[in-house]
Amino acid sequence: MALSSMTGFARSHGTSGPYAFEWELKSVNAKGFDFRMRLPAGWDDVETAARKRATELLSRGTVYANLTVKRTGAASIVRINEDVLASILKVASEISARTDAVAPSVDGLLGIKGVLEVVEPESDETEMQAARAAVSASFEQALQSLIDMRKREGVALGQILSQRMDEIERLAQRAEAAPGRKPEAIRARLAEQITALLETSDRFDADRLSQEAVMIAAKADIREELDRIASHIAQTRELLGKGGAVGRRLDFLAQEFNREVNTTCSKSNDIELTNTGLEMKSVVEQFREQVQNLE
Repeated sequence: MALSSMTGFARSHGTSGPYAFEWELKSVNAKGFDFRMRLPAGWDDVETAARKRATELLSRGTVYANLTVKRTGAASIVRINEDVLASILKVASEISARTDAVAPSVDGLLGIKGVLEVVEPESDETEMQAARAAVSASFEQALQSLIDMRKREGVALGQILSQRMDEIERLAQRAEAAPGRKPEAIRARLAEQITALLETSDRFDADRLSQEAVMIAAKADIREELDRIASHIAQTRELLGKGGAVGRRLDFLAQEFNREVNTTCSKSNDIELTNTGLEMKSVVEQFREQVQNLE
């Protein structure tokens, strides 16, 4: 299975009888899946099937689906709402009887909201059924185009994430080989510190200081962190190769990477190792940001 991004855009359009329609689909990042539709009045029947289809094919992301429909070749009818007009004339007559007000003009009456109504011509049920079927088919086309775009972006993201793994692996190897993390280097630094302390005071117990030095050296070892980083790299590469909806699992691994790198930096007592850890932390953050776009 291919990796898929959560972002994408697609359009589809068509005609059926007197109806011309267009779908516009847009998807953005989200923790889960959310499908939001905006349909013109009278077209609610297409929602159930469209929502079901989108839920079947997509796992994450917020998808906005907008349908516009225009009816061609049928002129709208303008008519007077007799009930509203009668009510207005009655009120106008009562006011005129009480005051010297001028009777309302035709322009004034027609300008009152609700007096004139624009009515769409009645639809032929056979034409409507055919149009709904065509609109549903057009949605399927738009949805597939959206999925294809998300997959194309997913391929590009996969390449970027693979590069980030290569960088993290290279930096982990540099940390592994850092002269400052070798046991003999740690012992030498501690020996210098112990010697300096003994020269400044005779109250220190040399044996006790040696024991403390061994404990400090053990705590400064980053072997476990490097092993876990190597394990996370292997898991990430496996998920990238497997594809599908792996965004959540990769996000979890990004957090694990960050935890191990932070521990490595905190244990470091060598400037070269610290700098390597900080570079690795920057790459891990880039990896985490890109993972947020994956389904």
